[in-house]
Amino acid sequence: MRSIPLGTAVCPALHRNKSTHLNFKKLSRFPSPGVPPALDDHLPSGQRLCRASQVVELFPMVSPEIVVREARLEDCWEVAETHCSSFFPEYSFPLDFVLRIDRLVGMLAGFSIPNGCRRVCSEALLFGSEDIRIGGFDGRFSVNKGYVAGILTVDTVADFLPRKGPLRQRRTGIAYISNVAVREKYRRKGIAKRLIAKAEAQARGWGCRAIALHCDLNNPGATKLYKGQGFRSIKVPEGANWPQPKTSPDIKFSFMMKLL
Repeated sequence: MRSIPLGTAVCPALHRNKSTHLNFKKLSRFPSPGVPPALDDHLPSGQRLCRASQVVELFPMVSPEIVVREARLEDCWEVAETHCSSFFPEYSFPLDFVLRIDRLVGMLAGFSIPNGCRRVCSEALLFGSEDIRIGGFDGRFSVNKGYVAGILTVDTVADFLPRKGPLRQRRTGIAYISNVAVREKYRRKGIAKRLIAKAEAQARGWGCRAIALHCDLNNPGATKLYKGQGFRSIKVPEGANWPQPKTSPDIKFSFMMKLL
């Protein structure tokens, strides 16, 4: 897949001149595939192609403001900040700074994984404008570099998946999603859905047959999001000691999975 460099338009620019324009007047004729519009007048209407489909090919349905990609090294601090501000919003300086450093170190250490396993941290970059206020001045500035608005990690390490067999071997063929975080001001804009879709595509590329995650039972919004994306809760067998994320002991999780 060809990556699109930052600052490069997704769609070719349409120059405003007399020879290049789009006509959105009444569509009474439908050009057929491979036949110039002026040469298909003799064809029955059922064999003509709607010009709207040609417009869809010119303008694919992608957001011009949000780009989901694999996190880069230069974005590590923003990724750590997004994680900490989402999961620990009540912490203030200096503890919040220590948490960001800890998360940054954890991210860099995450590059070391068992042989044969994969791990990718994806980020949702927001391009556009931001409101600012300095003293009595209100204004907007352009975010040309891209602002990290959400993050997600997907891997095949299987640390939080139930082991198999008496030797408690790692499970294969199942990807695991963790650290899904979206900055508060950018929530309910479809960013988490975009990140999850990216993770699913990544898992399919790795040859996984399913993808799983743990969801906090006290977070109904997250539960609704994952169920809407096709995840289903898996009942843990009575007495089973399935691994869970290492968080506060009073947090209860639901193990969810989706077939790919």
